[in-house]
Amino acid sequence: MSVQLRQVFMGSALLALTGTACLAAGGGAKTPAAIDIRDPYLLQWSDLTYDKAPPAPVPGVDYGMRPDGSFQAPKATPLGSSPNFPGQIEGWDDKSYSLNVEPIAFYPNVSSPFHAWVEVADFDGRRFMYVHDRDYIRVLDVTDPARATVVYSEGGVWGPDGSSEKWDAKTVQNYWGGLTFAWSPSLGKMVAVASYEIGRYGLLENKRTQPEQVAALRNYNSLKGFKVYEMNGPLPSDWKLIATRTTDRVNPQAPIGEQQGSGALDAVAWNGGKYMFLSAAPDDAHALTEYPDYLHSPGYQVWDMSDPADPEFVTQITVPGQVVGDAASEAAFLMNPRAGNRTSWMGSRMAPFLPKPVEAGGTIAFGAMGGLGLYSFDISNPDKPAILGHVNTPPSFAGTEFDNADVSQFARTGYVFANGYPMNSNCYEPYKDILVIDARAPSELKVAAKFPRPTPPAEAGFTDYCQRKGSFGPKRSGTNQPGHGRDGLVAYAFYNAGLQLFDVSNPLEPKIAGYYVPRFPTEAEMPEYTFENGSFAAFVEYDRNIIWLFSVNGVHALSSSLLGGPKSGLPGELWPPRTTH
Repeated sequence: MSVQLRQVFMGSALLALTGTACLAAGGGAKTPAAIDIRDPYLLQWSDLTYDKAPPAPVPGVDYGMRPDGSFQAPKATPLGSSPNFPGQIEGWDDKSYSLNVEPIAFYPNVSSPFHAWVEVADFDGRRFMYVHDRDYIRVLDVTDPARATVVYSEGGVWGPDGSSEKWDAKTVQNYWGGLTFAWSPSLGKMVAVASYEIGRYGLLENKRTQPEQVAALRNYNSLKGFKVYEMNGPLPSDWKLIATRTTDRVNPQAPIGEQQGSGALDAVAWNGGKYMFLSAAPDDAHALTEYPDYLHSPGYQVWDMSDPADPEFVTQITVPGQVVGDAASEAAFLMNPRAGNRTSWMGSRMAPFLPKPVEAGGTIAFGAMGGLGLYSFDISNPDKPAILGHVNTPPSFAGTEFDNADVSQFARTGYVFANGYPMNSNCYEPYKDILVIDARAPSELKVAAKFPRPTPPAEAGFTDYCQRKGSFGPKRSGTNQPGHGRDGLVAYAFYNAGLQLFDVSNPLEPKIAGYYVPRFPTEAEMPEYTFENGSFAAFVEYDRNIIWLFSVNGVHALSSSLLGGPKSGLPGELWPPRTTH
């Protein structure tokens, strides 16, 4: 979700995010707010560097369309401002485009227009899909993907007038994010783990100028950690809470309002076995990040889930350049060319990516850690994980870097795919490539190739997706998907370029194999300020050959000849598997 979109949604005025005046969406310069840092951890972070925030480039001068119809991206931008540039099309494109992808059905107003986590689970001969973010959840019976029905709904439903429910990010307390489902052999039933982290939207815009908001986040009014539920049926109303844990390692008994750290980000990585991995900053000293509206640099935690009703902390994984007050960590941070840019996310955003679970003999994990790069870890002894290798690239900001890693082809090829994603709209930042990482020797990670940049078909009437308006670039390829993946094929949500399917049979020569780019909605369907988010999540049922694409106005059920014919009903094996691997 772009920062501009988030701020419109929250009804906040766009503030200057750095000590440099930046262009607002309307094109005028704003006077920067006065620096006012009172938090001791932020003071230590700020004192390490001088202000190297990027200036605001001029549309049509510093970036824009070239004579040959290609787009010249800006070299660096501040976070938040997304002006239009000369050469963009008028209005919002009302055409759809497809190659090797066919629509099955469209379900309007399922998610919010901003974000969706997705999980599926099989119960009593039916398949259920869970679409959720912190302020809503929908459960759909998708046993027949052409005739899916909503069987449970909680929270706001979006339409032309916005959300049906108003909420205040500052007062939300039961604010859960990512969900992970797994079969627990010890309990003999399905278990859900719900992540709870500090809210990222509507609470803080610039940590250098808003001391009261910073203090409120330090004393956040919701859990920083995770909860565990017995799934005694498919609906959340059937579930029973069996454990609550904080990721605070300074005081693991701290009550809500006194817990340190970030909480658990996104969804945990757990297959029902002994070891669970998650993204979290364990304390407030994990503060070496340049991102203007976030206080922490999350690392990773390992938890023992032998008894899901009594999770036990195992260890914290911290990499160089995360901890303020630690001389070695500060030195590593200062060696990073992003230090001082007041823009870059530093640290993890998702749990580590495991090509194979520990319980199935897995020994390697990959960690996408934003501006800190991509790490490989030896998890052969999960009690004492060790850094194996590391790779980074030249800075590419605004937007996130090394957010996602796709390990679906690792066992076959030894290659991993890694990407960040855009946070500004209208291509007001460097393009975010999907990188092919040579991990055949996990201790010697190397960037080996890049995925091709999607381009519009000839019938589109424009030559670059940046001209289509909104955000453009890769998001994520999905995790914990039924069937796990498909050799030689990966799918990414690509914002205004919809769904993009890539042939990675040869990972050194990725090719675009198919796409489905839906039309933008009309104002009779959704508020115009949501349009720029395009298509922001993809989830593939590889066991049924169904692709679900989440767009601002609803979810598309899609099929592709590249996957094989779509299937209705349940496949042969239940999902999640009733084993630990």
